[in-house]
Amino acid sequence: MPDISRNGVIEKAAGPLTPPEPGASAGLYYGYWIILAGFVTQFISVGMANYVVGAFMIPMTEEFGWSRAEFSASRSVGQMVMAFTGFLIGAQIDKHGGRRFILIGGSLLVAALFGLSKVQTLTHWLVLNGLVLTAGAAMVGNLVVNVTLGKWFVERRGRAVALAGMGISLSGIVLPILATYFVDSFGWRTSWQLLALLAGVMTLPMAFVVRRAPEDFGWHPDGISPDQISAGQGEAASADFANSMTRAQAMRTSTFYTLVLAFGLFQISITVMLLQTIPLMTDAGYSRFIASSMISLASIPAFLSKPVWGILIDRYSPKKLAAIGAALTGGAVLVIVYSVATRFDALVYSGFIMMGFGWGGLLPLQEVIWATTFGRRYLGSVRSTALPFVLGMAALGPVLVAYYYDQVGNYDLALVAIAVCNLGSALMLYRIKDRLPRS
Repeated sequence: MPDISRNGVIEKAAGPLTPPEPGASAGLYYGYWIILAGFVTQFISVGMANYVVGAFMIPMTEEFGWSRAEFSASRSVGQMVMAFTGFLIGAQIDKHGGRRFILIGGSLLVAALFGLSKVQTLTHWLVLNGLVLTAGAAMVGNLVVNVTLGKWFVERRGRAVALAGMGISLSGIVLPILATYFVDSFGWRTSWQLLALLAGVMTLPMAFVVRRAPEDFGWHPDGISPDQISAGQGEAASADFANSMTRAQAMRTSTFYTLVLAFGLFQISITVMLLQTIPLMTDAGYSRFIASSMISLASIPAFLSKPVWGILIDRYSPKKLAAIGAALTGGAVLVIVYSVATRFDALVYSGFIMMGFGWGGLLPLQEVIWATTFGRRYLGSVRSTALPFVLGMAALGPVLVAYYYDQVGNYDLALVAIAVCNLGSALMLYRIKDRLPRS
């Protein structure tokens, strides 16, 4: 492991550096291969944990006689499992990189997906979907990918995280419709097996692409050459490294807890809408195909807008941009509640498109804000400490909304409350001041 100075440049190495990987010697910065790996792993991890579940709710609850709150509890359990898993591996990502976690997590994810085809009881469902699948997804997805990208990119961090995050949005475009097609054509048990095959083929090879940090190979963040460093470039990476906070230092700041609360309130809308959109719309008389298409519809602007968000993040205050994204999402949920209840189809479509634009900015904005505020040196440790708080809040959303439905028979006021959470998040994010200097 190389020794890194306070300005982020290698001073000495304890042993021989690993030779540059294929593509690096040809002038392509290896960080772009990691963006590709992050795109693929997030497509699978977030898709299998979130985007496909709604397609299984009605057939599985009807077969087993479960309530929607009982079914939804798996995702609430999952949020807590993801937080706990992230907390355990965060500091290890800083030390060792993400390869081992993607291999272990990908294997767990595949096993859990296949195991879901054999579910017989609610306990089986909660353990496999809430515990095993989510633990696997946590080791494959956002934390590992974005902590790694936060080390490989500084000046272009927003664009890097946004491009990798497009895999999440593409998952939202493809997987709800694909999962619904599988369930309607082959039954829900065979569908879980098909998804397991897809996850294994796509995820496991990506583990061999991921590397811990550019300094391990004698490179600098953003692909800046030694000559460029000598000429005075790379100051942003040096400042980012020098100003990095440890886990303990970060937790002594008020900004840490404000970000936890703000992003927890923001993410509630995503966990709720991914799970409840299909039953919300089918209850209102829409077909399962139309209902599943709405998540795909929201994912199209989320996918297309991510590069734009990434460019804006690298030029303007990410916290102000995050406030805009949270406000867009909250307003969109209000539009969806009204338009679905009144069967105002054009407004339904508009609401989901608007929500997609808000969702598109969340991932790159969140990751860049954490990295910019607390630096990249201990980023895995700091991010994993925040996860139990953020995801714990998000975990309450799906089960509380489902419980409200079971008691009242509709989703209206529960979703209005979710919209208010997003608007509150927007206000908090807007009022936070930047800490580290931006290039």
